[in-house]
Amino acid sequence: MQITLIGYGRMGKEVESIAISRGHEVILRIDMENIADLDSELFGRSEVAIEFTTPDTAFDNISRCIKRGIPVVSGTTGWTERMPLIRRLVESEGGSFIHSSNFSMGVNILFNLNKKLAGIMDGLSVYDVNLEEIHHIMKKDAPSGTAINLAEDIIRECKRYKSWHSSEASEQDRIRIKSFREGQVTGTHRIEWNSDVDTITIEHKAHSRKGFAIGAVFAAEFIHNKKGVFTMNDLLGF
Repeated sequence: MQITLIGYGRMGKEVESIAISRGHEVILRIDMENIADLDSELFGRSEVAIEFTTPDTAFDNISRCIKRGIPVVSGTTGWTERMPLIRRLVESEGGSFIHSSNFSMGVNILFNLNKKLAGIMDGLSVYDVNLEEIHHIMKKDAPSGTAINLAEDIIRECKRYKSWHSSEASEQDRIRIKSFREGQVTGTHRIEWNSDVDTITIEHKAHSRKGFAIGAVFAAEFIHNKKGVFTMNDLLGF
């Protein structure tokens, strides 16, 4: 495939390495300095775009890809309150789009384990949940998009929880997400269910960005000849 990378920071460079190793060609690298290249003839030759940018720019980047008829993979978080608009745009333009707060295969397995465990806990009120995420000091958003997804899945499956928060207070019907920023930590997400007599923990710890990049390239391979809005569950067959 001929790929455009939108966002050429650490993740963009990792995605490039994986894409090339799998026989793809990166024909264009777009960053803040050359954002106008989204209107270029070269961009129009892209078979897929992979977007890792910022919450402030993601919606516009994705919209421009869809309007150019280019399938787009996005791993940017912090903008998804506008997802319904993107869904409508994909439908009206006959586009192709896949988004995930985390393209790691392991994290998506964690998402499914988390939902199953939360469903079990719906009938076991002796357990209370704690959710924690740890990332490197350069990560701008807190809580992470992955942590928010985990909390929202628990809320859907375990009806005694109504919402999530990130304050210091403990609230019986709200899930507290604790966020820590430490050194160069790639990403750790931990869900604990505590009772008076025991604790059940599920955790994912990323060793590098490579896992995220592999998943993003797999997602690009999955959607480049499809139409519609997809998730990692579609890719993984969950």
